[in-house]
Amino acid sequence: MTDLAREYGEGLYELCHEENLAEEGLTQMQMLKSCFKEQPDFLRLLSNMALPKEERCGILETTLRGQVHDYVLNFLKILCERNLLHEFFGCEEAYRNLYNQHHSILEATVTSASPLTESQRRQMLEKLQSMTGRSINLKEKVDTALIGGVLLEMDGKRYDNTLRHRLEGLQQALSGNA
Repeated sequence: MTDLAREYGEGLYELCHEENLAEEGLTQMQMLKSCFKEQPDFLRLLSNMALPKEERCGILETTLRGQVHDYVLNFLKILCERNLLHEFFGCEEAYRNLYNQHHSILEATVTSASPLTESQRRQMLEKLQSMTGRSINLKEKVDTALIGGVLLEMDGKRYDNTLRHRLEGLQQALSGNA
């Protein structure tokens, strides 16, 4: 994330927070992030310098009026007018980070060889919440190459308790490279 994206994203968050719209803003920013990822041509159209800024902002107005709060729509228009729509994903991340910080939420990603069961997911959340004292936003990934166990990424740290990792360690120990 660039400093510019951080500044813009945090600015939008502060505005929404002051108006008690922080959660609504987060939901809408995440929805837009998904839409822009699913429809990259739309973002390219809005960034096309061959179209006048007024026309690009008009496309935003027509497409999103009534779908997102005016603050979010105007935020996108500002990015469009300043040719900064390429910074949107960083802005969303900055907004989400500040929201999480203010609401004591920690994002964690767990990667496992097969999908977690409901019981495993609940146990993982309970354990992480008791360890950190914070609410956990858990994202799950599946990577069959892990063979078994879990890989947890949280708060900038990586906890690797996968069978693949343990086998690699054993192989290094046996070959004398440990």
